Amino acid sequence: MTHEVNALPAFKAMGATITEPEKTALVFVSKDGSHENVSYEDIFTNVNRLSHALIRSGIGKGDRFAVVMRNHPEFIYSLFAALSVGAVIVPVDPRSKGRKLAFQINNTRSKGIILEDDFLGNYEQVKSEIKDTAVIGVSYKSHHGVLVSPDYPVLSELLDSASTSPVDGNEAPDLNAPAQIIHTSGTTGDPKGVVLKGDRFFIYGMMADFLWQYTPDDILYTGLSMTHGNAQSVTIIPALAKGIKAVISEQFTKSSIWDICRQYNCTSFSLLGGMMAGIYNETPKGTDKDNPVRKVISAGTPRAIWTDFETRFDTRIHEWYAAVEGGLAHNPPGFGPVGSFGKPPEGIMEIRVVDEQDNDLAPNEKGELISRMVSGKTEVNYLGKEKASEDKTRGGWLRSGDICHRDEEGFLFFDFRKGGGLRRQGDFVQPDLVEKIIGSDPTVSEVCVYGIAASSGAPGESDLVAALAPCHGHDIAIDDIKGMCRKELERNCQPSYFQLVDAIPKTISEKPLERVLRDQFDPNGANVILF
Repeated sequence: MTHEVNALPAFKAMGATITEPEKTALVFVSKDGSHENVSYEDIFTNVNRLSHALIRSGIGKGDRFAVVMRNHPEFIYSLFAALSVGAVIVPVDPRSKGRKLAFQINNTRSKGIILEDDFLGNYEQVKSEIKDTAVIGVSYKSHHGVLVSPDYPVLSELLDSASTSPVDGNEAPDLNAPAQIIHTSGTTGDPKGVVLKGDRFFIYGMMADFLWQYTPDDILYTGLSMTHGNAQSVTIIPALAKGIKAVISEQFTKSSIWDICRQYNCTSFSLLGGMMAGIYNETPKGTDKDNPVRKVISAGTPRAIWTDFETRFDTRIHEWYAAVEGGLAHNPPGFGPVGSFGKPPEGIMEIRVVDEQDNDLAPNEKGELISRMVSGKTEVNYLGKEKASEDKTRGGWLRSGDICHRDEEGFLFFDFRKGGGLRRQGDFVQPDLVEKIIGSDPTVSEVCVYGIAASSGAPGESDLVAALAPCHGHDIAIDDIKGMCRKELERNCQPSYFQLVDAIPKTISEKPLERVLRDQFDPNGANVILF
């Protein structure tokens, strides 16, 4: 069986060598606290079954199919089955509904779709707008096997009836062929579909050693959606490639992350900046340091809480920067200063900070971050958008759209997204500092500080809005928060308004959707309080 398991195209693609097929590879933790262990042999068997089911459903080489699912084993089987049959998987943010859901399916011309039962209703609301797409199977997870619609095939029944033998003719994966289409968050319009080749599996597998420096005794954890590149590149693929265990939550819950890491002895987990702030805002406990986590791999750690987070939870932060289109830099513990996302991997990536004429800027001058591969072509393939793809890599450099700066030693710092940045009376405001102060109030669960056009009418100036979500069972203590802001923040950093919301809307990568908050903002609204 060992030889057969190693023949799985996905394992070949990521450079994995499996010596113990029966060993637990992945642990999936459900919302109710139960878990499911998945071995390498389970992956091999079920990927083969799903590969045959895809072929029976008319999905073959070059065809695309969508998956709308939380973090469950069936997502991994779908991801790897696509590689086995030469198809292209389209992972869809499971929270997508309405026009956004229909757009991603239509944009990719997906011939089929695999759904978790919880999202069947979202699909049925837009299925009349979706052309030539059939439901391959519904995975009954949320309803625990209870059939909610007789109209579609049941995924588990398809798997049980399919062959466990490998699919003929696809033993050697084509790493130059498209393997996934992952959509951008689409915060300013329709999301773009980024076409990823099969070589991403190999790159992510290599990252286990050359970037994350995982050791054989590491146990990894993520609560990020596997439809997002972070979960695949930091946790899932590196763990499988290196033969170490990974624990995956059905969905991220900030209040239970430390309990999960203690229960499964996780030594490292992956976060995005907004998630870290949410965890930090939880009420401090005497057990905060009592955890096995040696390293937190984070993209976008708020500088204002970086050191306090490490001290409170007795762990170290490995900061990094990347996008699904490309670009890569990192700051391992003890390497660079707090607040920096580090430097690009030597010999792999080049990064510059430039002005609008592509001139290199001096240390501490803000400009756009651009990058390119040291060897090989730097390219981006936005599905059906040739001009946008070419513009993204104009002159052979990937244009990030992020405004950054270097210090005198070349360490890189993120400032704001191009076209963004909060400026008040000529001063740039550091939103994460404001969020740290407000988030320390025990009645506040989440904070997002954003800007709206200044009431003064001054061009480029902003009034600050602090959107606040309450802790469960609490009313936000707005008077206490006002007093704390007056005491702890300079006048230019004090919010103009407080916007009270039930929850902060987020992208699949857990970034606050400022656009949604801004659209909902009404200075005269019942949920808006003047500072």
